[in-house]
Amino acid sequence: MLNNDVFIFDNVVHMYDNSDDNLVRPVSQIDRLRHLKIGAACRRGDRSQPSKFLQAETAIGGLDDGFARRWTVEDLGRLLFDDAVTDMAMAQAVVLYDIYRDGFAPVQAQYELAEAHPGKILFCGGVDPKYPSEIGVLAEMKRQVKEMNAKSFKFYNGHIDEMSWRCDDRTVAYPMYESALELGIRVVQFHKGFPISRAPLDSLSPLDIERAAYDFPELIFVVHHLALPYFEECVYLASRYPNVYLALSGTMHLPFVAPWDFKMYMGRLLRDVGSDRLLWGSEAPLTGNPRPAIEWFWNMQIDEELQDRHGFPQISEMDKRQILGLNQARLFEVEVASFLKERAMKPIAAQV
Repeated sequence: MLNNDVFIFDNVVHMYDNSDDNLVRPVSQIDRLRHLKIGAACRRGDRSQPSKFLQAETAIGGLDDGFARRWTVEDLGRLLFDDAVTDMAMAQAVVLYDIYRDGFAPVQAQYELAEAHPGKILFCGGVDPKYPSEIGVLAEMKRQVKEMNAKSFKFYNGHIDEMSWRCDDRTVAYPMYESALELGIRVVQFHKGFPISRAPLDSLSPLDIERAAYDFPELIFVVHHLALPYFEECVYLASRYPNVYLALSGTMHLPFVAPWDFKMYMGRLLRDVGSDRLLWGSEAPLTGNPRPAIEWFWNMQIDEELQDRHGFPQISEMDKRQILGLNQARLFEVEVASFLKERAMKPIAAQV
């Protein structure tokens, strides 16, 4: 908890598996290097990263920083909750089966992290209709909900092996949305923009969310990474569809690299979308300890120059509280008052 009263609910953390034996083929190292470089850039300026989390095992392209490996429940649990301000998090599967055999963040590993931290970490499943098939994906969704207590699903529709699919495809995608609703899932999430592989860039555009959001008004569609470089499309999409939410996953580490750019994005979002549909997501551990980004964001203000030039509103304390945790809690029906009361009643050692 930040400042003893700001509830922090991280929309997205991952139990990554960047190990050599998880690569599909030797050329997959090109995409892995891209992932490691993104993480290194996000961690720039973060001096709080404890050395115990940097157990270097593999040197990839000069990035001998300990992230080209398989993360463990113990490692990520310590990073998230030791000397940190995170209260709850969602472990999201990343099913990039065209690059990683078990996925960038394997389904089973995310489930194990959630099981190790009951009441603090929720499990977000992951499926892909092309791996293994459009029929098999529905059975897998049911398994992850019934056997693993998945609370949401994360979809990656852009692939490097000509297996990309559209999120508004009535034959491929719509059966998954219908299945989600039948299983009691009301939040579906999508990696958009922010290319982390050599998948065709146009497959990462958020425009294929539009028709789906219209056809499934009872579902919440969460678009991650502000769909960069498709920011304009992302804003216009969210401004017109109340069931489209935007996750600031990865982008809230921009202040360590380009703080003015981040304030431009945030000002535009507050002006045109509103703070009640924005979600904080750290992408930890690849981006390092979430605490520095959270603290920077809490102290951030929208400069008067930006307000004057663009009509941006000033960001309020309530805006920040909603983005950092209250919006996510509302989506997943977490009673924040009850959570905090239970947390206060536990011995300090049991909270760590």
